Amino acid sequence: MRMPGMRQHNQMPIGETQGKKRDILLRLIKLVLKHYKFSLLTVAVCIIITAVTTLASTLFTRTLIDDYIVPLTQTAHPDFAPLAHTLFKLAAVLVVGVICSYAHNRLMINVTQGTMLRLRTDMFQHMERLPISYFDTHSHGEVMSTYTNDVDTLRQMINQSMPQALNSLITISITMASMVVLSVPLTLVSLVMALIMAWTTTWLGKRSRRHFKVQQQRLADVNGFIEEMMTGQKVVKVFCHEQEAIEQFEHINEELRGSTYNANRIANIVMPVNGNLGHLSYVLIGVVGAALILGGQVSLTLGTLVAFLTLNKSFARPIAQVSQQINSVLNASVGAERVFRLLDQEPETDHGTVTLVNAMEASNGVLIPVPHRTNMWAWRIPGQDSKKPQFVKVDGGVEMDMVDFGYTPDKQVLFDIMIHAMPDQKIAFVGGTGAGKTTITNLINRFYDIQDGRITLDGIDVQDISKPHLRRSLGMVLQETHLFTGTVLDNIRYGRLDATDQDCIEAAKLVNADGFIRRLSNGYQTVLSGDGGNLSQGERQLLAIARAAVADPPVLILDEATSSIDTHTERLVQRGMDSLMKGRTTFVIAHRLSTVRNADCIIVLERGRIIESGTHDELLELRGKYYQLYTGRDI
Repeated sequence: MRMPGMRQHNQMPIGETQGKKRDILLRLIKLVLKHYKFSLLTVAVCIIITAVTTLASTLFTRTLIDDYIVPLTQTAHPDFAPLAHTLFKLAAVLVVGVICSYAHNRLMINVTQGTMLRLRTDMFQHMERLPISYFDTHSHGEVMSTYTNDVDTLRQMINQSMPQALNSLITISITMASMVVLSVPLTLVSLVMALIMAWTTTWLGKRSRRHFKVQQQRLADVNGFIEEMMTGQKVVKVFCHEQEAIEQFEHINEELRGSTYNANRIANIVMPVNGNLGHLSYVLIGVVGAALILGGQVSLTLGTLVAFLTLNKSFARPIAQVSQQINSVLNASVGAERVFRLLDQEPETDHGTVTLVNAMEASNGVLIPVPHRTNMWAWRIPGQDSKKPQFVKVDGGVEMDMVDFGYTPDKQVLFDIMIHAMPDQKIAFVGGTGAGKTTITNLINRFYDIQDGRITLDGIDVQDISKPHLRRSLGMVLQETHLFTGTVLDNIRYGRLDATDQDCIEAAKLVNADGFIRRLSNGYQTVLSGDGGNLSQGERQLLAIARAAVADPPVLILDEATSSIDTHTERLVQRGMDSLMKGRTTFVIAHRLSTVRNADCIIVLERGRIIESGTHDELLELRGKYYQLYTGRDI
């Protein structure tokens, strides 16, 4: 588990240029426009109609006062029929506005949810193509925070902020035009106050965004810590570490609270400040308008002043609404940056052209590819210059020639590795923790690519083999098992999706897992969940071995495959493993040296170098490192 002092709090610079922020938001907008142009066009039309109907009701105030109320007060026998007719037409206009407002909100729900669906799908598909190194350098909590918190901030922006921004822009444009027509002097007063409000919003927004960025990172830290504590709960309890874990969580939770407070402390004053500036603008318009009327400004009537005051409210309101959405915009820009950072990660490269095919041997000894399973595999090597492809039988011979490797360029972990594994051989790797045993197997299946040297499989450079086909030829049983939600049969079948139920049962019998499976509540149909939490560690390991058995690969990699199994179960599994390894090249990593005594070659590693190799008896005669590891005696 990572402790707070070991966490990398911020993997990105706090500072960011205005251009980058703009590019992130433009990219988000383009993502929405890509699939919903017609819907957004309809939304824009509905917003325009809604804004026009709102303006019509505002301007009606002028007509109501100047053309109806004032004349009616000066008439002995007022006729209300024209006023009623006008009110009826206004009501019809407002009904149209209500319908358009409802339509645009319904359409935005569809646009928002559809965009979120596509975005999560794109993220997951891209994540599945990322190299193992990405997951080795990013915590599960950080990745999950991108899927949940960051995507949710985008939902809020698309559903609320984008329509609000469009509505505000249209309202400001229409209102401005109407204000100019009514009174130029009063319009100038409104413009000055609007500029002050816009400058205030921008100034405060710059200072709050960096805090929102820290807030999102701290939220990922909290999620990552909770995920670690849930995974390692047994370790926490075994070492009575509950109180320390609580204190650690309180520390990072306080960091989240502090960053959230700082972000909202600034952003939340934007709305009140702009609201009061709007009230001040309203008062100034009233004072200036009254002065103009009293000064004999003939073109400015009482109805015009009242209508202008209402328009001033409509003009200031969009600016206040934009400031109200500033939290959503700032959060969304940070969330979008983290989402796009995941989407921009370089996927795992694969330039291999050699593929794995089912084959059968003709009477003349020539390999022929066939569409059905034959229990015989061949490498299909594309021909050059229109030549026919070649087919090489998969025997499982593996060679590593002067291989150097480092997870980072400045830290090499393997040096001059030379291994020659013949088909049907069992090669064992032994050595202390960090010696490089697992790293070697990660290079064979190309989870990582070597810096120097060459690795071949059946004489073919693994760089030339398509990664999915290379990995299909390699069966792996890892020390850390992982079971998926589904039945026992589903988990075994994960090794080969076209395997029948009988194939899965035979694989379970081969590794002696059939007995405990049949004792489960529903046998092979028992549903597993929570990573097989209702099974013992040994039972989970047996299912992982059965999964490899049903895949029936020509090469096996067993990374501490029996480390979690008791001695009695180990003897049962070992017999099954011996049957499984028959006819296959097998690489075994084991700390229990008793499990590798029958290996054809035992390779002893120390600090990334091969220091000894040979059979069990040969290495004991050397009385070197292996002798020390096996007997526990000093050399």
